[in-house]
Amino acid sequence: MFKVAGIDHIVLRTSNKQALLNFYEGVLGCEIERDTPAEVGLTQLRAGTALIDIVAVDSKLGAMGGPAPGPNGNNLDHFCLQLEPVLEEDIRSHLTSHGVSVGEFASRYGAEGQGRSIYIEDPDGNVVELRSKRS
Repeated sequence: MFKVAGIDHIVLRTSNKQALLNFYEGVLGCEIERDTPAEVGLTQLRAGTALIDIVAVDSKLGAMGGPAPGPNGNNLDHFCLQLEPVLEEDIRSHLTSHGVSVGEFASRYGAEGQGRSIYIEDPDGNVVELRSKRS
C-alpha cells in the first residue's frame, strides 16, 4: 500500500499557449521554472509545491495527446500524484493486486526535479502519473 502526499503536477494542452502563460504567470503569479525548445512545446510553471505544465497542441509533445481542446479533444493530458516514499516494486504490486494495468517506470521531471514515475489509467481513461517522493 502507498499514501498520496499531494499533486506533483498537471499537464494542460492548449491551442493558445501564450494566453495560458499570461493567465497563470501574469494573473495568478506562477513563475516559469523550466521552458523546453519550441518544437517540444512544454513550459513548466511553479505553483507552490506543484507544477502546472503548459503544452502547445501543435508541438511534438502536444501532438501526442490527440486533437486540440474542444468537443473532440481534451485539454488535460494527465495529472501526477506524489506519493509518500515507497519502493517501485511496492507500487507495482499494489496496483496489479487491484487489477490496474502497469507499464514501466521511467525518469521524468516533476515538482521535485527529476524522478522515476509510472503512468496508469483510472476507470474513465484519465491518465494518472504516480511518483514517489524522495526520502
